[in-house]
Amino acid sequence: MEIKTIGIVGAGQMGNGIAHVMALADYNVMLNDVSEDALSGAMDTMARNMDRQVSRGKISEAARDTGLSRITTTVALKDLGQSDLIIEAATERETVKQAIFEDLLPHLKPNTILTSNTSSISITRLASRTDRPEKFMGFHFMNPVPVMQLVELIRGIATDEETFVACKSVVDRLNKTAASAEDFPGFIVNRILMPMINEAVYTLYEGVGSVQSIDSSMRLGANHPMGPLELADFIGLDTCLAIMNVLHDGLADTKYRPCPLLTKYVEAGWLGRKTDRGFYDYRGEMPVPTR
Repeated sequence: MEIKTIGIVGAGQMGNGIAHVMALADYNVMLNDVSEDALSGAMDTMARNMDRQVSRGKISEAARDTGLSRITTTVALKDLGQSDLIIEAATERETVKQAIFEDLLPHLKPNTILTSNTSSISITRLASRTDRPEKFMGFHFMNPVPVMQLVELIRGIATDEETFVACKSVVDRLNKTAASAEDFPGFIVNRILMPMINEAVYTLYEGVGSVQSIDSSMRLGANHPMGPLELADFIGLDTCLAIMNVLHDGLADTKYRPCPLLTKYVEAGWLGRKTDRGFYDYRGEMPVPTR
């Protein structure tokens, strides 16, 4: 199956990043969100990010202009129905994702492939709520999408080979690398990454080190480009907590128990960069540790 048109549900950080790279790879993209403001903001973000790529010599001005012209927006989910491939990139809540797919079903072409950008939720379970589990799989991009080279492709128990090959061909066209993962909680990246971040929060919670010392230790001692608490703020503490809960619930192992301090930050609404406060306070000129 040749994929020419791509529908994307959700115009947030992940959705606009996916639309950005798809448009530059010459796919026709339709971006959906319930909010006109979110769609307008996404178009502005993509324009700024492409301008940055032009200034760095990554793309030409003509490629930027053509890319942006390939993206259309809509608040009507049904408008995505004629797409060859749909990528759901909504919030990391299973009930929300299920509702989106249920609303899409009456409007889909028979051969439309459905995928989810979920970072941890069962692909098999999401697929079972649709009319095409064999044409459903996980399509997990890393953040920020235009920069990160990896895409996890996750097959559900029913996903057929044709669907996998079609999605793999999209990843190849993006000049990214596909990693094939089995459908277990957290897949590969988050199965390894999130427990590390959670352990860093426990290290802070137990007073072993401060925010600054923990992040400095991992940057300078393990050569990580970003400390785990700084990375958690970048990802979003609510997303980190949601993934830890999926790991804990799905694998029934106490080593995946979310740190109470992580839960407390989320309850306070301190979700990281997107709310200007998390393990760091971003409201001033420089980020300042909050503990």
